[in-house]
Amino acid sequence: MLDLAQPIADLILRVYVANVFWKSGVNKFQSWDTTVMLFEYEYSVPLLSPQTAALLGTATELVFPVLLVLGLFGRFSAFVLFVFNIIAVISYPSLNDAGIVQHTLWGLLLMASMVHGPGKLSIDQLLKWRWQFFERY
Repeated sequence: MLDLAQPIADLILRVYVANVFWKSGVNKFQSWDTTVMLFEYEYSVPLLSPQTAALLGTATELVFPVLLVLGLFGRFSAFVLFVFNIIAVISYPSLNDAGIVQHTLWGLLLMASMVHGPGKLSIDQLLKWRWQFFERY
């Protein structure tokens, strides 16, 4: 019975954590001037201009959650968001204890996706099946 629930649990995990990053990316995109200002004065991203950091951060939060939900390059997408999550914690020194707990949870969920993969309800799995089919013939 639990074997049947595993693909659904994998999908729910991916959707949950991707939703967090997606909403953040949409918010950044909709309030672009505020986003650039935050990267200039609030977040301390080394080596990048505030505009570049804002662009890369927003793009990461809009592209990789979609890939994660679809399960396309699932492990890689989880890895990118995992690293992004760590950078977010390091770059925002004013993060309170509740924020640390949230980022820790997201990191653990992303780590589970990295280690386990996106599961059976994913494009990665579909591509694997297709590849094995063509390998036989």
